Amino acid sequence: MTDVQDQAASQVRLAAVRLSRRLRAQKSDDRVTDSQMTVLMHLSKHGSMTLSELAEAERISAPSMNRTVDCLETEGHVVRTPDAVDRRKTNITATDSGREIVAATLHKRNAWLAERMHELTEAERTTLIAASEIMDRIATR
Repeated sequence: MTDVQDQAASQVRLAAVRLSRRLRAQKSDDRVTDSQMTVLMHLSKHGSMTLSELAEAERISAPSMNRTVDCLETEGHVVRTPDAVDRRKTNITATDSGREIVAATLHKRNAWLAERMHELTEAERTTLIAASEIMDRIATR
C-alpha cells in the first residue's frame, strides 16, 4: 500500500469513527449502554435469538453477552424463555420497553443526521449517499 492510500484509509477511518461516536451519543435512554443498545437492535430486527447467536453476531464471548443480557433483563428490556423444541436453549426476546427504546433511539439518530445533512449542499448530500453505499459494501465483505 502506498503512503497516499494509507493516508486516505486513515482519513476515511477517522471520519467513520467520529460519525459513529456522534450517532451513538444520540440515545433515547442514557442508562442503556452501547453494547446493550446493540443487543436490543439485533433483537428488534431479527426477533428472538439465543445467547450464542447474539454473542456470535457481536463477535464477543458468551459470558460477556450473558452479562449484557442480564442487565437488560433486570431493567425489563428483554425476557428469556425456554425454547419450545430444545429445552436446553433459551430464547432472548426484546420486551415492549426494549423495542420502544430502539425505536426512539433510531428516530433520534435519524433526526440528528438528517439535520446535519440538511446543512449540506445537494452535491454534498449526493456524494455522502454514494459514499455510504460504498462503505456498506466494504463493511459487508
